[in-house]
Amino acid sequence: MVVHRLSLEQARRVAVHAQWLDAPRPTDLVEVVERLTLLQIDPTAAIAPNADLVLWSRLGRTYDPADLVAALERDRALVETVAYVRVPGDVPAAIAEVRETEPYPQMARWLAVNEPFRRDVLARLEAEGPLLSRDIPDTCVEPWPSTGWTNNRNVTKMLEALALRGDVAISGRQGRQRLFDLPERVHPPGQPRLTLDEAVRHRNARRLAALGIARSTGTVMPGEDPYVGDAGEPAEVEGVPGTWRIHPEHLELGEFRGRTALLSPFDRLIHDRVRAQQLFGFEYILEMYKPKEKRRWGYFALPILHHDRLVGKLDARADRKAGTLVVGAVHEDVPFTKRVRADVDREIADLAAWLGVEVVRP
Repeated sequence: MVVHRLSLEQARRVAVHAQWLDAPRPTDLVEVVERLTLLQIDPTAAIAPNADLVLWSRLGRTYDPADLVAALERDRALVETVAYVRVPGDVPAAIAEVRETEPYPQMARWLAVNEPFRRDVLARLEAEGPLLSRDIPDTCVEPWPSTGWTNNRNVTKMLEALALRGDVAISGRQGRQRLFDLPERVHPPGQPRLTLDEAVRHRNARRLAALGIARSTGTVMPGEDPYVGDAGEPAEVEGVPGTWRIHPEHLELGEFRGRTALLSPFDRLIHDRVRAQQLFGFEYILEMYKPKEKRRWGYFALPILHHDRLVGKLDARADRKAGTLVVGAVHEDVPFTKRVRADVDREIADLAAWLGVEVVRP
């Protein structure tokens, strides 16, 4: 098989284009999620929730968070799974990978012991769903053991476990709380039941299309895997050791039209920190869990993309009550030209306009 050889600039442009961070901007919310394959759900909202921030980075100020809610709860064009938003066509593969591999031995044992509890939960949902977790009685045989916040949160753990395995679905939200129901009332009819091989092939192909260029395997990371197995075709990147996989549709990009974008710390362009370092020379750590005095870039610093380079971080926080976007600092990984600085300032102003607040620079 031919091994494609790319310059570092070509590889970066493939990655940016695949994530729909070049120009022109997309205009359709569901098409963006289809392209990205997922939106990670994270409760941190120093500026905006991650799913909203990722969509704003692509769609711009025309994006309204209410549109995401409508796509999930009214149109069912998107599906909320545990920790992610996906298009319905990707849900069977995500379910099959958990159901067929049982990646959590402790959970498998707990579910086996609590089979009567599982049946009680499903029966209650069938009779009364959709329901919040607090509306479902805890009839566990054995409590969920944990040294963290999930200790003895038995109904929530059971619902999430069943949702990951396709026995329960998230039908919407009441405030920030999830509503659970039977999947046949939430998911489109006729969803296939995939084998593990089918699921892995589907997920790898979809993931590579979203990333553009990725590694086959690597260090196991929490959450969604950034690796793509044998999907796509082999490639080498000038100056970067090892072999990559590239999606063939991204081999002929034509003219690359870059733009400036402020990214969520959970954005898939930079989510794999090793890949971000190798392709973009970009160092990044989310510092919200560090003591203030040990932070280099800020509590929730936003990576700054300029065309095909990651050039810095924006330290900012939104204060909705005060109506302000407080810009603590713009950290320049490389010295900004006047053009780059103007483009970054324009994006900061656009972010503030989308949030409905004013930019404040102490």
